[in-house]
Amino acid sequence: MYDVLIIGAGPIGLNCGIAAKQQGLSHLIVDKGVLVNSVFNFPVNMTFFSTSQLLEIGNIPFVSHGDKPTRREAMEYYRRVREQYELNVHYFEKVINIEKKEDYLLVKTKKTEYQTRKVILATGFYGLPYKMNVKGEDLPKVKHYYDEPHYYIGQKVLVVGAANSACDVAMETYYKNAEVTMAIRGDQISERVKYWIRPNIINRIKEGSIKAYYNTTVEEITPKTVVLNTPAGRVTLENDFVLAMTGYRPDYEFFERIGLSFLDDEYRTPNLNPATFETSISGIYMAGVAAAGLKTSKYFIENTRVHAAIITEDIVRQLKRGSIVS
Repeated sequence: MYDVLIIGAGPIGLNCGIAAKQQGLSHLIVDKGVLVNSVFNFPVNMTFFSTSQLLEIGNIPFVSHGDKPTRREAMEYYRRVREQYELNVHYFEKVINIEKKEDYLLVKTKKTEYQTRKVILATGFYGLPYKMNVKGEDLPKVKHYYDEPHYYIGQKVLVVGAANSACDVAMETYYKNAEVTMAIRGDQISERVKYWIRPNIINRIKEGSIKAYYNTTVEEITPKTVVLNTPAGRVTLENDFVLAMTGYRPDYEFFERIGLSFLDDEYRTPNLNPATFETSISGIYMAGVAAAGLKTSKYFIENTRVHAAIITEDIVRQLKRGSIVS
């Protein structure tokens, strides 16, 4: 029987584990993948927009070579944090359900079951991509996660999207001599794109080095082509790879399975106690970016680090009152 079981071994999940230890709570962190799985799945050459100081947890300094840390530096930093605090983490163990018992919560994973007094959901939103829901999206050449540009040298690449990830991917593959085309739903490159990337990609589009179709969606993908719906009609392009940088979303299927409720708003925001981050199910809390629902620009690592202390303090208060699962 654990005092608290934390689902998700990302930066916020680790921070919740640290806060639990500092409060004298027994804890277990489980993750469907590796340590900081979302960071691991970022592009190999990615640089964070935030400074290393804003990504720190557990009062452990994050020293990077530049003002903005790299993916590799972040993975090493969070590995050292886990070791420093001797956090209890189980990897490659996907949680499939949570059942409410009389005086505890039963957490079921694909491997086993755990009993815990409280649960913290720190699942983020990077684990599930938005699908285009078009014919051919399941072909091997379609990727919703981008790794690194070398794979696409000399290839005809369609990048779907116009936000940070899409622009990074378009520029990196272009620099490796890929033939890059962008399918953009709106009428411009997103204004939220990093300030050192946006002018560069706009200029590449203007000069014709990267071809961009605005107000355009993907209609169909075949092994050798892609069909676009453009303002001028259907356009069929020769294509080797589709890199669908269409964004990501929280795991609503899991949230619904365990019985969480949501606000009646456009973002499907989880129904949380704003003072404690406890969900509509007593004993289950939510920390991190998933607390904002589909409004994925509201929360980041740097402004959700405080969730851990708030939640664990409330857990201690409830356990002292004898309120395990009401």
